[in-house]
Amino acid sequence: MPPPSQQPLQPDDLASQRRLEFKAILLVVFMVLLVLFSALYVMYARGVFESSQRLVLMADDSEGVVVGMDLTFSGFPIGRVQRIELAEDGKVRILVDVASKDAHWLRQSSVFTLVRGLVGGTNIRAYSGLLSDPPLEEGAVRTVLQGDAAGEVPKLIAAAKDLIENLNALTSKGGALGASLGNLQALTTKINGPGGALGVLLGNEADAQKIIGTLDRTNALLARLDGLAAKADTQVFGAKGVMPETRATVVQLNGLLAEARASLKKVDAVLVEAQAVGANAREASADLGLLRAEVESSLRKVDGLVNEIHRKWPFARDTEVKLP
Repeated sequence: MPPPSQQPLQPDDLASQRRLEFKAILLVVFMVLLVLFSALYVMYARGVFESSQRLVLMADDSEGVVVGMDLTFSGFPIGRVQRIELAEDGKVRILVDVASKDAHWLRQSSVFTLVRGLVGGTNIRAYSGLLSDPPLEEGAVRTVLQGDAAGEVPKLIAAAKDLIENLNALTSKGGALGASLGNLQALTTKINGPGGALGVLLGNEADAQKIIGTLDRTNALLARLDGLAAKADTQVFGAKGVMPETRATVVQLNGLLAEARASLKKVDAVLVEAQAVGANAREASADLGLLRAEVESSLRKVDGLVNEIHRKWPFARDTEVKLP
């Protein structure tokens, strides 16, 4: 009887073995296709199959620049560094491939910068101020502007050191700020002194005392003027002043003027009667004489009252008395 390893395979075992071989081949093919698809997808994602435009950037050095770095415009990547090489003049040539669909953002007036920050990596940026300019041609060579924030740190430290030294010189004991504070303290002491702010303004205490004395005398004079004004007010407008007496005299004068007006009316009536009755002329003349005497008496009284008003009311200027 032959050993088990040399025994011929049964038909079922042979079919099972073939199925396993077929599944293994399928798995290997699937893995190969998956790897190829992944590689193609990565190449597509990196823009290998996209049409691009070559741009050459000239820089003094390539520190921080690596292959695969993005060229950004307004924060969006529009190109990728493909190669870095050294030119014959010692400068660095940075070869950048810009996607054709994004190449319209680059113009002949565009500016390219290479910035190295204190935190983070190096960035290559493009700036286009005038989008109406002609587009950037294929294979254009542009000089990149470089900025190194770390290079400004020594200048910043030196400027801060100078500022601190100036502040120390300003705030020292013999500095300008110390002298100003001393003068301010002396001024405050003088203001709190006997002369006060007036002594500081005039320069010496004697002049300040003169000004204070003058102010005191002025205040006394104003007090006397206030007293005189109050006294004059009492004499003129008081109960026994000039104004009440003048008001009473005016009332009397109005009464006398009313009497004189009545007398004149009687005279007018008598004259009318004299014109109407010619036979009684002598009697009417006698009546006219009496009335005339009454009128003259009234006028004398009025004249006396007017004189009395002028004597008691010295402010009046118009001495004419108009009768109706």
